[in-house]
Amino acid sequence: MPSFEITPIGTVRNDRTDVQHTDNWGAVRSTITVDERFGDACLQGLEGFSHVEVLFVFDRFPEADDDSAYREPRPYRGRSDLPPMGIFASRGPRRPNRIGVTSCAIESVEGRELTVVGLDAVSGTPVIDLKPAMAEFGVVDVRQPEWVSRMMSEYFRP
Repeated sequence: MPSFEITPIGTVRNDRTDVQHTDNWGAVRSTITVDERFGDACLQGLEGFSHVEVLFVFDRFPEADDDSAYREPRPYRGRSDLPPMGIFASRGPRRPNRIGVTSCAIESVEGRELTVVGLDAVSGTPVIDLKPAMAEFGVVDVRQPEWVSRMMSEYFRP
C-alpha cells in the first residue's frame, strides 16, 4: 500500500504529561492551538457546537518494528482480568499509525485557540484534525461487551 504523510494542524496544552497515567481524563481542560498557517478565523463557527472530535497522534509511543506486533490478540489495556482483543478492537495508543480520536466538550473558542474538556492526550500532543460533533453522525444503539463499562469506569472520571 502507498504510504502518506500527515502534518499536524495544532498542538495540545494541558497539565497532563505522564503517558502512563491513563485514567481520570473527565475534568482535564486542554487548549488546542491551531497553527497560524490556517489564519485567525479557522475555528469560526465552532463555538456553535457543544462538542468537537479531536484527531491526534500518540507520538510518545514508539511504532512497532513490524506488523507482526499487531497480529496476536492481547489483554485489553494489559489487564489479565480482561479478554484478549485484536488490535482493531482496541482504542489504545500502541496501534498502527498511532492515531487517537476523542469527542470533547467545547469550553471556548478564541481565535486559533480551542479549549476543550475531556481530551485524553498529554501536553505537546500533535493534533491532526478537528471536526464538529453532529447528531446526525452520532452512533445510536451502541453494543459492547459488558466488561467495557466496568473497565472504563475510571477513564473519564474527574
